[in-house]
Amino acid sequence: MRQSTTRQNWLLAIAVILLAAFPLMFVRGEFAGSDGQAEQAIKDSHPTYEPWFKPFFEPASSEVESLLFASQAGLGAGLLGYAIGFYKGRSRK
Repeated sequence: MRQSTTRQNWLLAIAVILLAAFPLMFVRGEFAGSDGQAEQAIKDSHPTYEPWFKPFFEPASSEVESLLFASQAGLGAGLLGYAIGFYKGRSRK
């Protein structure tokens, strides 16, 4: 039983890596965010559109924006992992 579970875990890990690497290797072009694409589509279809509000914080550069986004993702993943581990440990008691 232990052998098949280990093999299955390795196969799942390889599948995840392939799913993540496939678009990076075979899809050509620039990877742009959906926010910028949506903004451009709105400008194309309605040139006189005025946004309802402006953001209260603009990052100094795209690197700072990426850092904040990655930090948010890391914090969320950490909290989710903690909650799953907490409830898993609680159910074992």
